[in-house]
Amino acid sequence: MKLEGRTALITGGGRGIGRATAIRLAREGANVAINFKGNEAAAEEAKRLVEGAGGKATLLQGDVSVDGQAEEVVKAALSFGGGRLDILVNNAGITRDNLLLRMSAEEWDAVLDLNLRGTFLVTKAAMRPMMKQRAGRIVNVASIAGVVGNAGQANYAAAKAGIIGFTKTVAREMASRNITANAVAPGFVPTDLTDPLPQQVKDDLLKQIPLGRFGTVEDVANAIAFLASDESSYITGQVLIVDGGMVTA
Repeated sequence: MKLEGRTALITGGGRGIGRATAIRLAREGANVAINFKGNEAAAEEAKRLVEGAGGKATLLQGDVSVDGQAEEVVKAALSFGGGRLDILVNNAGITRDNLLLRMSAEEWDAVLDLNLRGTFLVTKAAMRPMMKQRAGRIVNVASIAGVVGNAGQANYAAAKAGIIGFTKTVAREMASRNITANAVAPGFVPTDLTDPLPQQVKDDLLKQIPLGRFGTVEDVANAIAFLASDESSYITGQVLIVDGGMVTA
């Protein structure tokens, strides 16, 4: 129980990587605040699974790309944790894929707002209580798209690359307060975001993975759990790529 007694906030925690992370942290003893935007049924299921894993959970509805709502989510997580917030996982995100020549400003803004602006707003709100307690773990969910780019995802790749730069900056600013900031960059992991992709695209992607399989949400959750634990106390400002070997440089 590496995280026993600690409080974690996971944005976009109702489905996919967020849900798997909530369950994984609960198994390590953490109490988990699950943020969601609109899918209450999925969030309720995540809460049930966290409690089934032995953790205490609460649901916090809010759009983290909106200033006031992001702050309220963090305040509610602090209340849930008895005034402490030990772990922040910025996972909330969307895709609006299109070739750049066809991409609308609305598609660009929607992805940058939730993926990057949301990460900024929640992290900013969480920093002050973490600084006061002189401890904290921040883990941001990026993507290999933010490392090497991806055709049809200029908005998503830009947002995830921004998260990587943001993470490195937070790590430098917060290190003196014993707060670490790291990112995980998943490769192709089947989730609700990737389900619409044509089968041919998935087959072509599989050929690029040396380990010969797609990742799972649990693979990513395991990496996040490590970065949220004391075992990673001397690691900050880093990007942990979880992609089966797709990106080797």
